[in-house]
Amino acid sequence: MRMRPKKNRDIRLERVSYLYTVKNGDSIDLPASFENENGRLLVEIGCGKGSFAVGLSKKQPDARIIALEKVPDVMMMAMEKASREECANIRFDNVDAMNIDTYLPSHSVDALYLNFSDPWPKKRNAKRRLTSPIFLEKYKTVLKPGARIYFKTDNIGLFEYSLETFGECGYTLENITNDLHASPLNAENIETEYERNFSAKGFSINYLEAFLK
Repeated sequence: MRMRPKKNRDIRLERVSYLYTVKNGDSIDLPASFENENGRLLVEIGCGKGSFAVGLSKKQPDARIIALEKVPDVMMMAMEKASREECANIRFDNVDAMNIDTYLPSHSVDALYLNFSDPWPKKRNAKRRLTSPIFLEKYKTVLKPGARIYFKTDNIGLFEYSLETFGECGYTLENITNDLHASPLNAENIETEYERNFSAKGFSINYLEAFLK
């Protein structure tokens, strides 16, 4: 179901326009986007309404956080949340993850977060999954050596698929669990809006970390 256009969208976007990334063509201009040029670069693909990005900002105030969201009105709500919470180290953009390798500088990312990505359950749509080989190869070009991908999903089918694709693409996996909230790993967990809603209904959260040696 498509989201209805938000009222006063242009006015609302103008109020938070300072949170947009600065771009040079189709690529982000990191020095122009962030005052802190030396902070760790953390990227969330599919930021939703912004709870995770805001939580990450508060937990790592010296980091540079890029929150990407393909649905403009959803991104606008995330930007408004970041503005209310006075998160100075987050920048937002409406970028297709397929272009991540041209949007970000090579080997610049310290951590990449994939939170509750669309599972695209039909086989014919498997290449659209953010953990399909085509995306995992693109991530390799932007991740620093040793950088981690943090992946969470409530969809067991997507999780099992991702366990296979990460391995096939040469990633090493750690901290794998089918019930994040019952795991010691949950102590460091930052919940998304979606995660709170689904865990409250009794759904378990699958989690893994992937990196390249």
